[in-house]
Amino acid sequence: MAEINHFEYGWITPALSYALSVLGSFLGLICAGRIRTAATGGQRAWWGILAAFAIGGTAIWTMHFMAMLGFAVDGTRIRYDVPITAASAGIAVVAVGIGLAIAGTGRVSAPRILAGGLFTGAGVAVMHYAGMAAMRLNGRLGYDQPRVVASAVIAVVAATVALWLAVTVRRALAITASALVMGVAVNGMHFTGMSALSVHLHDTEREVAGAEVGTLLVPIVLAVVFGVVGLVYALLAAPTDEDRAATAYLDARRGTGAAPVPAGPAATPDPVGLRARSTLARPGTPFPSRRDRAPR
Repeated sequence: MAEINHFEYGWITPALSYALSVLGSFLGLICAGRIRTAATGGQRAWWGILAAFAIGGTAIWTMHFMAMLGFAVDGTRIRYDVPITAASAGIAVVAVGIGLAIAGTGRVSAPRILAGGLFTGAGVAVMHYAGMAAMRLNGRLGYDQPRVVASAVIAVVAATVALWLAVTVRRALAITASALVMGVAVNGMHFTGMSALSVHLHDTEREVAGAEVGTLLVPIVLAVVFGVVGLVYALLAAPTDEDRAATAYLDARRGTGAAPVPAGPAATPDPVGLRARSTLARPGTPFPSRRDRAPR
């Protein structure tokens, strides 16, 4: 049995994987909160897709790949099958999207959240072990069944909690705390599943086919950067509650035939009466009499 190192580069890879899971969870929770306040079915679908990409793509799958950068096996190099790796990313996004569709539409209820969490958690577990199956090395992979079951249970519990938070949390502080908790749950599921792995090297050296980690790292990092920027832009460009209220007010005034009240020039502060003094000092302005200047 070969010796396995899950932290070849020390604390860097687990720290980055946790940061990615928190960032994806934070953006995903914000997008999920917009689902229930959306005015049309198209808007709900749009925010659901963005939330699925944020949670499934960034918080779960990208976290998984970043943690795998620190995975090493003595005596063999590791490569990855690109189609299976891409399929594992699609599984994560689709699983989260379906879970949000189950739990986040209609009336919020415990059966909906449990059903969505069960489906999403199973999808996350499939994603994890599909990503492991994409590894190519000079050896055979083995798994400890109890730990595999434990990782699947953690995935279902984490997904259920994530969906519950997605449909109930609204305040910024609560969203931040929830993202931190979700980051712990996602990383806990990953490293529990990784602890179940064992590698038995082949007796003879064999050619290892597939893409190296460095080859996949650049496109994945670019995808994450552009994806996060796109999510932030979508959130900033979306109208707020104040914008919708102002639009409704203007529409109501137009409907009654009343002209919108024009906004006058902003009044500048005049704490010591400079504006009044300048008025008195204009040419042609009569100087007030003693009686007018007397205090009343």
